[in-house]
Amino acid sequence: MERILGIDVGDKRIGIAVTDPLQITAQGVMTYRRKTRDDDLEAFREIIEKYELKKIVAGLPLNMDGTESAQTRKTQNFCQFIKKRLNVEIIYIDERLTSSWSEKILIEGNVSRKKRKEYIDTLAAQMILQSYMDRADK
Repeated sequence: MERILGIDVGDKRIGIAVTDPLQITAQGVMTYRRKTRDDDLEAFREIIEKYELKKIVAGLPLNMDGTESAQTRKTQNFCQFIKKRLNVEIIYIDERLTSSWSEKILIEGNVSRKKRKEYIDTLAAQMILQSYMDRADK
């Protein structure tokens, strides 16, 4: 089996997680600090090549009532850009509350406020990917 990439796309940072080769668990990899579109593309090219990925699960930031927001469209635009340039499949999954849950987990783990900023996006990507992995219909 091949690994799957999970991402939590933000304006400044993108949380990144990958599955194990058997697609049982998701592991947080890093939080990528966004730069130019070309730099972002090259960073994703390197990650996709390193882990030999063909599929990306992207968290889709919907409003609490399920409607799309400006951030939803930004996420879709970024993912379509990556899909076209790097020839990968994109699967969207509802990510409502993953950042809140991630922050709560980090607070409960006594992670300082400064360190939480470093880890929250990676943990959110891990939660997005694991929730996809746990679905029966994937």
